[in-house]
Amino acid sequence: MRGMDHPRTATASIAVDRVTALRHRARAQQLDRAPGTVTDVTDSAVLDAGVQDTGTDGALWALANRGASVVASDRPATLALAWTLRGAPHAYRRADLRDVERALRPWSDADAARRIFDAARPLRAAGIAPTQALAAVARAMREIVVRPTVKGEVSAALTAAMPDAYLRACRPCGATHMYEQTFRLAALHAGLELEAATSPPVLRRIPRWPSTQVGRTEPAAPGAPLDVVRSALHLLGPTTPAAVAGYLDAPVREVTSRWPSDVTDVTVDGVPAQVLDEDVDALRAAAHPSDRPPVRLLGTYDLFVQARDRELLVPDAAARRSLWPVLGRPGAVLRDGEIVGTWRPRTRSGVLALDVTPWTRWDATLRAQVDAQHARLAEFRGLRTP
Repeated sequence: MRGMDHPRTATASIAVDRVTALRHRARAQQLDRAPGTVTDVTDSAVLDAGVQDTGTDGALWALANRGASVVASDRPATLALAWTLRGAPHAYRRADLRDVERALRPWSDADAARRIFDAARPLRAAGIAPTQALAAVARAMREIVVRPTVKGEVSAALTAAMPDAYLRACRPCGATHMYEQTFRLAALHAGLELEAATSPPVLRRIPRWPSTQVGRTEPAAPGAPLDVVRSALHLLGPTTPAAVAGYLDAPVREVTSRWPSDVTDVTVDGVPAQVLDEDVDALRAAAHPSDRPPVRLLGTYDLFVQARDRELLVPDAAARRSLWPVLGRPGAVLRDGEIVGTWRPRTRSGVLALDVTPWTRWDATLRAQVDAQHARLAEFRGLRTP
């Protein structure tokens, strides 16, 4: 974890080691809740930040790992999917979608430019501010999607509707179309959600979305409902503005300007960070391990491994390379906040096998716990174990 320039003058600091910090993070994300004990899937803290729905198991397995009673074949109607952080699909509480949209409006043109990547340059060259570009695309998408519509159809209609500054010549597909990130990030601002389990993706209008909220550009005030900085600080703390900016794909100065004031300074193995004041007692309690340390098979894009302070999560460089390769990420085996290995699934004829790579010497208890989680994953997918 890197140090930071604190947004306020420090008066005192709590010293913890990395094991305590990571155990606290796992507990804040409710990875210690017993499997199948939470009947209301929306009672999951990670939904405040959105749960990335990428990969075979996606958001539902992430919620199952946090105690929710869910299976892959049955997505609760109380959840909704939208393209949000980093342009990836994320699950949210359906009742929260309006607040989610407000929380995810760009904070400035610099922030919007960072989010849409290479689309910002031609827009600026044409005198179009990135924030206004997202708003214009959102309004156009709203007009196009009047019924559930497959992504390619929406893209073709947008390409015909938008000026050249919004479009790019795509060599791989030999066509001209919208920049991908602009397309994805504008969708929620248009009041559009993703239909679950559709490939290619299908977009549809969110029921009862107010027309006055389409293409709005004024950002929510710091501390507003579902504030993404505060949520990240709670779920990924102890942390720093630089690490949160990396997770959100936002400029560090923007995150620093929105950093909460009710924070406590912490050093993690001597490196400065901060936690919310309300999380201090939980951080101190995390110095004590669980009587039976929980083990979880985390998906490849689980929030726990989405944190950008990877040197804190996995100090060993070779292990980091194996967990975050350029292509083909494995899942992580988590034991009481510590990543102790990786896993990859193999499915054949209704049977789910796992290729597990321990990073340390596993005792019989840990192996039995991993086997139990393997059985849980198979049941979640509707499969058998060997």
